[in-house]
Amino acid sequence: MKLLLPLIGLFLLLSPSVTTAQSVAAQKKPLKVFVLVGQSNMQGHAHTQTLQHIGMREHTMPLYELLTENDGSPAVHKDVWINSISTGTVKKGNLTAGYGASDDKIGPELAFGATIQQLYGEPILIIKSAWGGKSLHTDFRPPSAGKFVFSKQQLDRFNEKKRNVDEILAEKEKATGKYFRLMIEHVRETLDDIKSTYPAYDAKLGYELSGMVWFQGWNDMVDSGAYPKRGEPGGYQSYSDLLTLFIRDIRKELKTPKLPFVIGVMGVGGPTAQYSQDKKRHLKTHQNFRDAMAAPAKLPEFRGNVAIVLTENYWDQQLGELQARKGKVNGKLRKARNKDKKIDRKAEKALRETLLKAEFLATELREMEMGISNQEYHYLGSATILSQTGKGFAEAMHKLVKVPKR
Repeated sequence: MKLLLPLIGLFLLLSPSVTTAQSVAAQKKPLKVFVLVGQSNMQGHAHTQTLQHIGMREHTMPLYELLTENDGSPAVHKDVWINSISTGTVKKGNLTAGYGASDDKIGPELAFGATIQQLYGEPILIIKSAWGGKSLHTDFRPPSAGKFVFSKQQLDRFNEKKRNVDEILAEKEKATGKYFRLMIEHVRETLDDIKSTYPAYDAKLGYELSGMVWFQGWNDMVDSGAYPKRGEPGGYQSYSDLLTLFIRDIRKELKTPKLPFVIGVMGVGGPTAQYSQDKKRHLKTHQNFRDAMAAPAKLPEFRGNVAIVLTENYWDQQLGELQARKGKVNGKLRKARNKDKKIDRKAEKALRETLLKAEFLATELREMEMGISNQEYHYLGSATILSQTGKGFAEAMHKLVKVPKR
């Protein structure tokens, strides 16, 4: 078992001296290229230090050993290359930690790349296009869907608040499809200059656009304006329709008619059947949305080339329960602040430590420190959750129909 050492610093994590024992495979056939697209959870908000938590679970130990070196530092996967864009910044090189929402975070890409390379045993190129807080109904709206149309209720609400409807319509038109176009642009630019990302690329052998993973949904799920009947059966039908058009348009734009496509179905909180009492008020909405995300895979035209991954199956219930209990501690702190407006930071910190010690065992506090680095809607910023998710994406992709070589 590897030592669970704390991560020393990002400059060490990304240092060229960090290597993996894995041998470097030469390109002997068309380079397999996979595209990862989505919003904040595809970006990835798991701090690199939470990689150590993967080694604290027996069932994830093999994944920990794949993603880290013997000293617990993140491995650099010499046979996997990545070109990633997020918040306007392009980052490229060998796959390792630090390709998440910021340089000290990871997303599903790390385990996806490591796993898919193991499955194929040849060089892999990942193109990742992900931006936080983006919807399918507007930001990633596919071209064939046409303009976003506000409902009568939305327009009435704008008028009630005396907002400039013409200005709102103009802003919406400008935003519609913007990130669909940016994603396509990023993919094309990367494919046009693969050597800048993967220097050993053999242009004579070419590349094979081998699949796309879509991991998005939060902004649509919580939007009662775009989905006014979201709590009712079929309330997210328009999301299913848009995702169907999205897949078709992607394949058309990238000229790959049967491009394998994996849908990462939202699973924050785990299976809805296991929701705690305080979360059951969201159960119908969450399950309705998950069903809508999964629906396109059932269409006859997508049989055998579109798959779903239920990310709820990778939720860590133990971490989730600890986070919920921590929320109660935060609630007590807010009450204390409201009661005593003059409480200073030192006193508040002492109170917080007292409340935490009263609520948690020392082992539980350590579990949270190692395993959680963000909010629940970001899968707790947990490498344990997001790495299992990435592995699940890779395994689902590998099972799909292969596409013709380019």
